[in-house]
Amino acid sequence: MTSPIAGISPASLRGIDPTPLSGAVSRTDGASAFSELFEQAVNRVNQYQQTADTAVQRFLTGEDEDLHRVAMATQKAEVSFELLLQMKNKAVQAYQEMMRLQV
Repeated sequence: MTSPIAGISPASLRGIDPTPLSGAVSRTDGASAFSELFEQAVNRVNQYQQTADTAVQRFLTGEDEDLHRVAMATQKAEVSFELLLQMKNKAVQAYQEMMRLQV
């Protein structure tokens, strides 16, 4: 029985232009975009944590800070940190899955 998939000969590749399409993103641009996105997420989580810490300190020192605003700030910081942690876990999981692929 013959295979329904024919091999690719070098002669059939001569007409293919190896330059990427104009709308395509190169490998370094994609990696750069991902690292920038991840850096922005880390910075945002850090900002939420600092805001929550400031709110707690203001509340504990008796400054004009409402308890419900303190609770909201701490919950926002906690939820954003959990989301960042899950993003990191998914990125590591995807990387490990790609390393298991056989070429």
